[in-house]
Parts: sequence; C-alpha cells; structure tokens
Amino acid sequence: MAVTDEAIEKIKVMILSGRLKPGDRLPKEPDLAAQLGLSRNSLREAVKALSLLNVLDVRQGDGTYVSSLEPGLLMEALTFLLDLHQDGSVVELFQVRALLESAAAGLAAQRATEEELARMAELLDGLGPDPTVEELVANDLEFHQLIARASGNTVLASLLDSLAQRTARARIWRGVTQAQAVERTMAEHRGLLDALAAHDVETAKARATVHVNGVLEWLRKAL
Repeated sequence: MAVTDEAIEKIKVMILSGRLKPGDRLPKEPDLAAQLGLSRNSLREAVKALSLLNVLDVRQGDGTYVSSLEPGLLMEALTFLLDLHQDGSVVELFQVRALLESAAAGLAAQRATEEELARMAELLDGLGPDPTVEELVANDLEFHQLIARASGNTVLASLLDSLAQRTARARIWRGVTQAQAVERTMAEHRGLLDALAAHDVETAKARATVHVNGVLEWLRKAL
C-alpha cells in the first residue's frame, strides 16, 4: 500500500471508529503524525486528498476539521466525476440509475407517508395534459426526487439526485425525437404512483425499472 493511501486509511479508521466525529478538529499535524506513525508529508498528502472528497475541511489559520459528512456534501465529488462523462457513457449512468430507482421505489412503497404520496399526486396533477418536453423533464426530476426522499435513505437519495441531474439532457433529447415519449412518461409516472399508494413493493420496483429502462433502450439505439 502506498504511504499516502496508508495515511488515508488510518484517518478513515479514526472516523469510522468514532474517534473523530463530524465537526471535530484534528490534532495538530505533528501530533497526529506521531499518533498514526506517519511522516508529516504523507499525512499532509492524505489530508489534501480527503479535503478534495469533502471528508475533511481545511481552514487556513484555524486547523483541519472533519466535515459534516452529510451525504449531499460527500456526493459532490461524485457529481464532479459524472460531469466528466461524455454521451457514450450516459448509457452506464442509466444502467446504474435503473438499479437505484428500483430500490428507492421499493423502499418508498413501504415507507411513504400519506403526505408524501399526496405531494407526488399534486405534482403530477399540476403538470397539465399537454406539457412541453422541458416542463415534463423538470416534473420528472422532482417526481423521482420525492420518491427517493420517501425511501427514507438519504445516501440513496443523494446518489439518485446526482445521477438524475446528469441524465436530464438525454431525457429531453428523447422527448423531442421519440414519438409519444411525453405521453408514455406521464402514464408510467401514474402507474408508479398507483403502486406506491397501494404499498405494493414488487410492482413499484418493477414499474420504476421499466420506466428508466425505456429511456435506456431508446438511448442505446440513438447512440
């Protein structure tokens, strides 16, 4: 294992074990290096790497702190990675999204409250019978965000939000070029909401998978 990787691993163990908690200030560099049996240079490189991942927060003139470790903050590094993907790689993003949307729908079917279901229904009702492609995609993004939040898993919701934002362009492209894509999407949303309202886990998972895979199959052909 490279020295810097070893240093990163040792800091990670401190966080996972609870020795360092969100918001805690790290010991001074020479003290921490001695505690971990590391050189100050390797520790410095580890801190730099973990700060880029938003695990640590380096405050000039103050010290280094463990970040809040909130999922949304940690997912920013993933968002940057996804931004680098070109159109050919968006197929893989949709494959991952299909898996995660199915999982989120299954959890939401178990956990969604009446208030959350009512908000989803209100969102779909507010779209109108003949939306533009841009209006539909914006509505689609929010609908899936509501499902992800209703899953009760904040990490899953953050992952899906990152993926959804990065695949929005492909969904607009599909809406413009594929016949009846708008009508199909609206119908699939209604079917998914029905399954969630019925707390039918398997149907909700299946409908979420079919919904995302419809875009995936079109994209494979288009590319």
